[in-house]
Amino acid sequence: MQIPIFTVDAFTGHSFSGNPAAVCLLENDLKEDLHQKIATEMNLSETAFIRKLRSTDDFTKSSCFGLRWFTPTSEAPLCGHATLAAAAVLFRIQKNPNSVLTFVTLSGDLKARQVEDHIVLDLPLYLAYPQVSEDFTQENYVAVGDMTVQDVRYSPDTKNLLVRLSDAYERSDLEELQVTAQNFLSAEKTGKVKGLIVTLKGDASGKPKGYDFYSRYFAPWYGVLEDPVTGSTHAVLGSYWSEQLGKKEMLAFQCSRRGGELKISLRDDGRVDIAGQFAIVIKGNLNF
Repeated sequence: MQIPIFTVDAFTGHSFSGNPAAVCLLENDLKEDLHQKIATEMNLSETAFIRKLRSTDDFTKSSCFGLRWFTPTSEAPLCGHATLAAAAVLFRIQKNPNSVLTFVTLSGDLKARQVEDHIVLDLPLYLAYPQVSEDFTQENYVAVGDMTVQDVRYSPDTKNLLVRLSDAYERSDLEELQVTAQNFLSAEKTGKVKGLIVTLKGDASGKPKGYDFYSRYFAPWYGVLEDPVTGSTHAVLGSYWSEQLGKKEMLAFQCSRRGGELKISLRDDGRVDIAGQFAIVIKGNLNF
């Protein structure tokens, strides 16, 4: 069996930065266990599977497809960067002429469109609620050690814990933060937390480019210690920082080793547009 496969670096305009995702085009249904086997083989934070919804669909012409995401260990309910990568393959490689593509997913219908050299994702906006109890004290400590924490929020929809560092810290402090996967797994075994966001206020007036906020994201519960650039977490971060900054349009940077930039725009319908660039770095076929 042969399946077309691509590797796309998302939320960057340059190869070898941003967040890499594998994208598979499925002409026919795939045996269920093969999704996970392929994702484990690719060993990227996410592998996306685009499937036809009807036998008459065409990757070069149709506007609606099924989409699933798998980490190396499990299926994910939502993945922004792999959705951007999937749209990039259809728009750029398949030359799909539709102005908007719709993906049917576990998180509902997600839309993607091209705007100049960016792809804009239409994602749900997720709220994160203040934590007044001591439920997450251990997770906070594991995440940031003795650094000062200014705020802690929890997003029940995404099972993400958001830890905001004190405004006294700078981007370099967040970049230098060291974490260990086993510490996270030992601290949280209840299943309530599946991802941990550490975030920091930015300087929108900075030079050469000002960012409204910075973040890093850790998800060892999904088999991914650190995800380089995460679209779905910015559906949480977008709501949080919009409230904190009083802004609906924001520019964010995820401070992993690879790094990536995201443009965020909160909409009046309760959703969020997250835009990023991409670079297609590998084109090939899976053979098995």
